[in-house]
Amino acid sequence: MTVEEMKKRKKELGYSNKQLAEISGVPLGTVQKILSGETASPRYDTICALSKALSNGHDTLYVSESAADYTAKDQDHSFHEKTIDDYIALPEGTRIELIDGKFYDMAAPTTIHQALGLEIGFVLKEYIRDNNGECVPFVAPTDVQLDCDDKTMVQPDVLVVCDRSKITKARIVGAPDLVMEVISPSRVTVDIFIKVQKYKNAGVREYWLVFPEEKMVMVYDFEKSDIPVHYSFEDSIPVSIWDGKCSIDFRRIYSSLEFMYE
Repeated sequence: MTVEEMKKRKKELGYSNKQLAEISGVPLGTVQKILSGETASPRYDTICALSKALSNGHDTLYVSESAADYTAKDQDHSFHEKTIDDYIALPEGTRIELIDGKFYDMAAPTTIHQALGLEIGFVLKEYIRDNNGECVPFVAPTDVQLDCDDKTMVQPDVLVVCDRSKITKARIVGAPDLVMEVISPSRVTVDIFIKVQKYKNAGVREYWLVFPEEKMVMVYDFEKSDIPVHYSFEDSIPVSIWDGKCSIDFRRIYSSLEFMYE
């Protein structure tokens, strides 16, 4: 969530700053400074805690206004108890993910978001091609039927599939080996608190979360640990599924995209 979205959501729920501080575990003074705009660049973990507290305040978890408007137009299509058939039946161009039978709205990505995904995907593609690898890289929008059931269909920003039998003309069926999500403010809670467990439980070997604004990356190597390793855009980050033989040089990537941050 952005700060403006937090303020709006807080008003909808009728929370005071004190109540939000108690629910989120964030100090009252910090809550006041963030919501007043005094703190211009809050820590990402603080934003996560506040977003989670505000999202959990209603059972239409993480659904945006645009998604709610879509629901209101069709009373037979709530955002719960949905299947892949419901997902496929959505109007063309609707940006939605299906996770455990619930629809989650996806805002249009920024230019920085898209550029980061393409730069990362290009490095992965070059490595695979240069080494005559069997793995196949994809970028969004690519449907991934994560659990091989009819309750989850996600669209990771970047993914790598090494078992080609999982690749069909329509979608990926099963867990990719590597998944990377470029984090948007409105998607922080979904990508950190929901997808981490979904990807791990489905069998994804490695999960990266790229934070454009904070210029940082969190890497989960699920085959070794449940605790992520933190990097910055000053680092060259090894790809664990290939034992570090491939790395993503974020200093170089940021250098090519720095003009977008101005």
